Amino acid sequence: MKLIVRTPGMVPYEPCWQAMQAFTAARAGGVDDELWAVEHPPVFTLGRAAKREHLLAPGDIPVVASDRGGQVTYHGPGQLVVYTLLDVRRMGIGPRELVRRIEQGIIDFLDTLGIAAERRPGAPGVYVGAAKIAALGLRIRGAYSYHGLALNVAMDRAPFARINPCGYAGLAVTDIAAAGGGETTPAALAGAFLPTLCHSLYAGQAPLPVFREVLPGPGAPAPADAATRA
Repeated sequence: MKLIVRTPGMVPYEPCWQAMQAFTAARAGGVDDELWAVEHPPVFTLGRAAKREHLLAPGDIPVVASDRGGQVTYHGPGQLVVYTLLDVRRMGIGPRELVRRIEQGIIDFLDTLGIAAERRPGAPGVYVGAAKIAALGLRIRGAYSYHGLALNVAMDRAPFARINPCGYAGLAVTDIAAAGGGETTPAALAGAFLPTLCHSLYAGQAPLPVFREVLPGPGAPAPADAATRA
């Protein structure tokens, strides 16, 4: 088995989500797992259990009701989003263990940057002190997972004030740059982060990665244009 790692850069949220759904619906036993490392233009997304009351003042930022777990979050430039399209049945794990492995991969990676991070019981994600630095939102359909994690790298965090992040009023949000991990970009960070994440996901037995720059399928979203990247 191989692990397909896709790094298309900046792509709009909705067509990326639709590509995940199509990929998962078409999967069958023996299909390689995939990780998609992307950035999104500004967007608020709501999980299946999200309460609209946590969406305080979205303004001109689009709002998308998705099929992931969790409440409301924000995606935008400067944030690394990694979608985990995995055969969890083949991996022999359930939802809680998948969450634990993703969180641990993030914690282990942040440690290499000199950032002490931790998880919180009952509140999925990764925290630096009182501030959240990474959010998780997953969906498992049959044997397969999709959606994934969002790791704040170096971003404009002001839009988080327009929501109750992950359903928690007043929750502080930080990023790698603010936490002392240095200034970088999601694309530059992905090359170092993904091996650490894979080591945690597969308990040290990660398949051979194969890197590609586009998402799968004829309906795959094209990278956002230069105006959207700015």
